[in-house]
Amino acid sequence: MRNVRGLVAVGGAGKLIFGAVLLVLSNIAARAQSPTLEQLLSGVVHIKTTIAPDGRTTENLGHDREGTGIVIDNNGLILTIGYLMVEAISAEVTTDDGHTIAANPVGYDNESGFGLLQTITPLKVRALQMGKASEIKVGDPVVVASYGGPSGMSPVHVVAKREFAGNWEYLLDEAIFTAPPHRAWSGAALISHDGKLVGVGSLIVSDTSGKGDGERGNMFVPIDRLTPILADLIADGRPALAHPWLGLNTDDVHGHLVVSRVTSGAPAEKAGLRKGDIILGVNGETPTSLPDFYRKIWSQGAAGADIPLDVLQNHQRRSLQVHSINRLDHLKLRSSF
Repeated sequence: MRNVRGLVAVGGAGKLIFGAVLLVLSNIAARAQSPTLEQLLSGVVHIKTTIAPDGRTTENLGHDREGTGIVIDNNGLILTIGYLMVEAISAEVTTDDGHTIAANPVGYDNESGFGLLQTITPLKVRALQMGKASEIKVGDPVVVASYGGPSGMSPVHVVAKREFAGNWEYLLDEAIFTAPPHRAWSGAALISHDGKLVGVGSLIVSDTSGKGDGERGNMFVPIDRLTPILADLIADGRPALAHPWLGLNTDDVHGHLVVSRVTSGAPAEKAGLRKGDIILGVNGETPTSLPDFYRKIWSQGAAGADIPLDVLQNHQRRSLQVHSINRLDHLKLRSSF
């Protein structure tokens, strides 16, 4: 198990989990057919994408993006966090040995945030085996691996498994939160004690526990979200079903759901919603939180459903009907999507 003890430099609080992390790394190396961690981690690669010039996401995410991808089969199928590749017109993948190869976008799932790429020829690397995020427990020592081989690894522990709501109409029933924060979290692999992939890096957060204690760390999308949609992503570029999308960014401000942004050309803008509006109701029911707001919208039906909203606009109550769509139909995606 060469190089395991030289992988992680810790001090202070890090020593509390150092022994447990060494055990994790030892298990990973012991389970690998290859004798080195370098070979085991060869499936954690660097990805770089170029986005369509007229892409809807370029204003917030840029035209050129890069981060980590995770090889999940022997044919060059790569899993990453979707914001690195959504609306991409070209992509390239670089392995730890410096080999660069072109890749094509395969699919994107707005609900989970996962994205798939496919290299034009298979990669000579070891695919990461997928585990079960449901088996990870709070307090477990795990490892985050970004591109760069062992130098991209760092020890973390699971702080929480809890609901996560993003203000961009995004909701995970149970996300994985880890600490301390990893420096290259976008698309990074969360690896369990038995060397299996259990999550994909999405965000850096300032409150991992959700209790306001200020512990910084990362949020990972559980790998369990991939299994039900993988076949559809490969075959059609998107899941078969989608929640209704309005095109709103909404923030919980002292208990009030305030619209902070309305996407240009989206259903919400067409229905008359504006920045600063306060959400009062969905089909006559008052949402109690941001997650409750999303669930009330989604309970009205699949993408394409009409969503009745009550809002406070310019100090006046208004009732609006928003004709929702599948968000993927709003994006500038390749025809295969």
